[in-house]
Amino acid sequence: MSFRPLAAAIALAACNPQPAVPRAPSAAVEPPDARRPPNTDSTAPSAPPGVRFIAAAADGDAATLVRAARARASREGRVLLVYVGATWCEPCQHFHHAVEAHQLDESFPRLTLVEFDLDRDRARLGPAGYLSQSIPLFAVPGPDGRSSGRHMEGSVQGEGSVQEIVPRLRALIGG
Repeated sequence: MSFRPLAAAIALAACNPQPAVPRAPSAAVEPPDARRPPNTDSTAPSAPPGVRFIAAAADGDAATLVRAARARASREGRVLLVYVGATWCEPCQHFHHAVEAHQLDESFPRLTLVEFDLDRDRARLGPAGYLSQSIPLFAVPGPDGRSSGRHMEGSVQGEGSVQEIVPRLRALIGG
């Protein structure tokens, strides 16, 4: 008898929504990084390369917030996805660490993630179409700021979660 299917199901279920645990908000501004040279090309987008999180405001309509973030990302030549995570989600923690350590910048040089916390934002995510069975959730927003229906959700537990997320994320954004 094989326990692999059971272990995989348990790992994916581990990041299903659970009771609220307060989450510290992510920084809305990317910290400076000495490894990144300043942008001297006046025709290039003004945002530095690499993955960055933009924390969603703690209040307000989710679709309105996403629509504004989408417009800004477009002006900067960046791709925007909605990211829904939680502090208790192990794959979310691993993904955050990889982004903060700039480990994904080469794979996703123009990716901006507008970040919502499932525990804090559940009530406003539903009407905008950003709820899922598992987290992390990565969703492509439509022009109106609501979910386009294209998304990926969940990951495996442990150190391999980021490696499992990357190819699926690449497929989602078409690169």
